[in-house]
Amino acid sequence: MLDEFGLEVEHENDSLISPHESSQPQLASFSNSNGRSSHNVSPLNLSSSTPSKEQRSLLASTNIKYTKLRISPTQRPRLLKMSLLVILLATAIVLFNMGEVESIDEAIVPEDTELKPEKSYHLLRPKANANNNGNVQQDEDEREFVAPARMTDDEEVDKSQEVDEDIDETTLDGEVSKPTSTSITDIDDGNEPETSQHEEEEEAKAGSFTLERLLATRKAAQDLVNMLQQYYGGEEKSKNMMLDAWLLPWDFDPQTNDTAKVEMKNKIVDTITRALVTDDQTDFIIGTIGSSVAAGHDNCNYDSYERQMERTLGPVFEAAGMKLICQNAGEGGGCGDDFSNQVFCIKQNVSPFSDVLHYTWTYFEVGSDKALEARESLVRWAQMLPRQPPLHVFNTFELPARYYAKYGYNAFYMRSGYIRGGYDYTTAFKEHGINHFQANYVGDGYHNITRYGETEEDPTRKSSLGVVMRNWHPGPLAFQFIADTFSYLYARATLEALDLIEGEMNKGKDPLDTWSSKKRKVMLKSSLPEPKFCDPLYCTVDEAPGCLNYERPTYGWWGAKVEDPNDNFNPHKGEVQKWEVWLDGQEKDLWHGVPKQDQAFFEDRDDKEVCRHLDGCAGLSATSQDSGTVVFRLPKQEVGLVVVCGCCGKDVATEMFLNNRNIEMRYNGQLLDPTTWDIFPNNKCVRILKKFGAASAAAATTGHNYLAIKALENLTEPVRISHVITL
Repeated sequence: MLDEFGLEVEHENDSLISPHESSQPQLASFSNSNGRSSHNVSPLNLSSSTPSKEQRSLLASTNIKYTKLRISPTQRPRLLKMSLLVILLATAIVLFNMGEVESIDEAIVPEDTELKPEKSYHLLRPKANANNNGNVQQDEDEREFVAPARMTDDEEVDKSQEVDEDIDETTLDGEVSKPTSTSITDIDDGNEPETSQHEEEEEAKAGSFTLERLLATRKAAQDLVNMLQQYYGGEEKSKNMMLDAWLLPWDFDPQTNDTAKVEMKNKIVDTITRALVTDDQTDFIIGTIGSSVAAGHDNCNYDSYERQMERTLGPVFEAAGMKLICQNAGEGGGCGDDFSNQVFCIKQNVSPFSDVLHYTWTYFEVGSDKALEARESLVRWAQMLPRQPPLHVFNTFELPARYYAKYGYNAFYMRSGYIRGGYDYTTAFKEHGINHFQANYVGDGYHNITRYGETEEDPTRKSSLGVVMRNWHPGPLAFQFIADTFSYLYARATLEALDLIEGEMNKGKDPLDTWSSKKRKVMLKSSLPEPKFCDPLYCTVDEAPGCLNYERPTYGWWGAKVEDPNDNFNPHKGEVQKWEVWLDGQEKDLWHGVPKQDQAFFEDRDDKEVCRHLDGCAGLSATSQDSGTVVFRLPKQEVGLVVVCGCCGKDVATEMFLNNRNIEMRYNGQLLDPTTWDIFPNNKCVRILKKFGAASAAAATTGHNYLAIKALENLTEPVRISHVITL
């Protein structure tokens, strides 16, 4: 029995499968067999022909009436001969030049001039940067796609690693690329668009997703797919382990008739397609929220699945002129958080411009009746973010995948993936006493070390890199499998995205007109299906919740913010406002969450910072009456929900807020009644306002609303606010 190893076996609740069946969009296949180069050079046409009317007129203009010349009769024959020679020479020159004019455009190849090649043009808009706003005019008769390479955005902050310097510079230098035999079909008619020197200079400064980029990205994605298939024992085995071990298996077969699978795949393909062609998007962001599993505790941060995924999948996006950013907002359990309050903070914990969201809170979900409510809320809120990211879950528990397949929801089961590869874990345990998932066991039945550990010489580090499970936390080898699974899925989706882009090019269309990230269909709350688990008051909304989260790390936007004590709009201007930020000190501990064997290996190395975990507890703190009041300016609210969470611990809300008579809270100046508050959504948080118009709540204003918390005279225990959640 697989239960002996804690191996989860996923199943679906068929009663929750969506009854609707939508038509399945068929993905067109595209062929380049008819593609032609537009740069064949024709020989000069030097053949003579009957002079035209204009030519004859030109020749006639050279005939001089010699009878008017004052010359002697003996000179006339000689002059006549000279005149005839001049006429013949002029005729030859004219005829020669006429033939050359007709063929000169064909004789010049692109390398001979700075002008664009004939019938080649920049249909894809250039990537916007500091020197170019991305606006390029187009000619309706233009057909071929030749555009400068995509440029990276120099203004990006250090949210990600820099693009490797060894990328092929010929695809980054901004020069016009030359179509090849596999490029877009040439159209023989149509005029070459006129291009000024200024336009050419502007195009050289900017970049876009060119055919060269497409081919380079396809190669990088296919190389990754091939490498992983070889590493895991072939295409079929890779499919079993990395595509089938999901709540709803992924299916890249164009002939599949499973509507949910088609919609789910189309969502991630559409997401990647839009990222590739959008002119001013230079990053592809995968944002992860979760527990210490997501954080990578009991490992170096370098060995977490997010960091491994950046190194594995990153070259695919580098080939596209982009950076892959895997934001890891995982955190340990010491702060008292869990999935139920952190899903409200999706816009701050990770970037609101995430392309894909990962959720790894599953250990905390076991036995909770709020897990499905939180996941469903997150799926729905994600669709209200700018890029409408799909949500992919790592490991246990489930939400019926088919109901939200259209929005990209799915869940991966790591241990089921291992089992589907064919290794007999049951026999290994029963006959040999081997449990590959026990603490610190080296080897998963397929490999005994990570790929990057194969060349490691230090025996302690080498052994560490082969661990499957540290305890309940995965080790580097298991994290590699997780990273490989997501990378394999996204590489497969990228290949389909590239086929779609090339198909539009072959039709003479601009892919940006179809897939610009800015042209996504606006998602309204009415666009979503009826919720099955979450409260419609909170999960059927047009905007995701706002959150001010003092814990670390965060990558996105705050919701509420502390108002300037001297601001004229501060309703408590003139009162003492001296609350201070409190940190737990983990930011000073390099070895927080790092196992001893890795500490020993890295402690004297210059690169030891790669081990540092980023998570830590924090809050805005009042320690006595002297702290006075803190005033939060709240963002625009749709529902009127206001929640305050405390730090640190899982059960702090009751004593810190609910039963604490040494603090008071006001909303727009009106004192709130603590008897109307309740614990929500977990035991570290208190809901002080449920919605607009609730008991004891002041009416919402047309401007900003303000929440004030005041420390009273008998306060002796610190009050620490980790979150202010609004909706």
